[in-house]
Amino acid sequence: MNKPLLAALKGVRQSVPPIWLMRQAGRYLPEYRALRAEKGGFLALATDPVAAAEVTMQPIRRFGFDGAILFSDILMVPWALGQDLTFGPGEGPRLAPPLIDAQLEALARVPERLEPVYATVARVAAMLPAETSFLGFAGSPWTVATYMVAGQGSRDQSETRAFAYREPAGFGAIIDAIVATTIDYLARQIESGVEAVQLFDSWAGSLSPDQFERWVIAPNAAIVAGLRARCPDACIIGFPKGIGGKLPAYARETGVDAIGLDETVDPGWADAALPQGMAVQGNLDPLALLAGGDALEAGIDRVLAAFPDRPHVFNLGHGIGQHTPIAHVERLIARVRGG
Repeated sequence: MNKPLLAALKGVRQSVPPIWLMRQAGRYLPEYRALRAEKGGFLALATDPVAAAEVTMQPIRRFGFDGAILFSDILMVPWALGQDLTFGPGEGPRLAPPLIDAQLEALARVPERLEPVYATVARVAAMLPAETSFLGFAGSPWTVATYMVAGQGSRDQSETRAFAYREPAGFGAIIDAIVATTIDYLARQIESGVEAVQLFDSWAGSLSPDQFERWVIAPNAAIVAGLRARCPDACIIGFPKGIGGKLPAYARETGVDAIGLDETVDPGWADAALPQGMAVQGNLDPLALLAGGDALEAGIDRVLAAFPDRPHVFNLGHGIGQHTPIAHVERLIARVRGG
């Protein structure tokens, strides 16, 4: 079966880079906005397998991407660990109680909250075109922990960084719980039908070198090892946003199959610095896609030229913005595919 995206992630260079986009199922699509309004909120949408499968399929039907990514959220794991999860209108997600002033041990774990995700995976796997690869995902432990400790996102994660310095044993217990749950979560996604998974570490760039080794490299390596022990053929993408020069160490030490590059990384440098033959994914600036025109054309050319011999999956350096014109996405796909 010909699946260009999956082949590239496993180290086989494709003559035309396969393409998918982070947040490709989302608010820039009118069909998504209509369905979300009908369901009444993000969590209701994400936990309805019929609706979540429909959202996952929307960009495949519209654009024919080489990969579909499961519609869900990185905070499903803390929700399963017992925190309450809400998405208020006009604000980011909130977790309660925040673990800055509550104990992890006091939470009552609710693993059945993840069952709708596996049902969504099974539905999508049965619907996808034969050539389309299916990606699942989870948040990496450091990023997930920042939300669990603070109860919400923040600009510099200072509250969680200070907590990790002040109470390393307590913070380590939170990380360990996330690791264990994430291994099972991703394994169940694979067993239900996804073909590769991505670890999103959106806040990995905020740590000092020693804390980076402790709270990013080590936990992600534990997830990779644990997942491969359970699913030996697991294909894993690591996306540690904002870590810059630490990328080669992350690539060597975590054991991931492929590295996602954010938009701040020079793709030519990455091609020279990362392990030979390792697949890379990225890294067009989402704002270049939003802008369109010459900025988009030049950005596409720069990314395509950076990887003359390396397996490459074309993607953005982060998620697609909600105000991105659909015509710009269509132009991007046509250019990457030689149009």
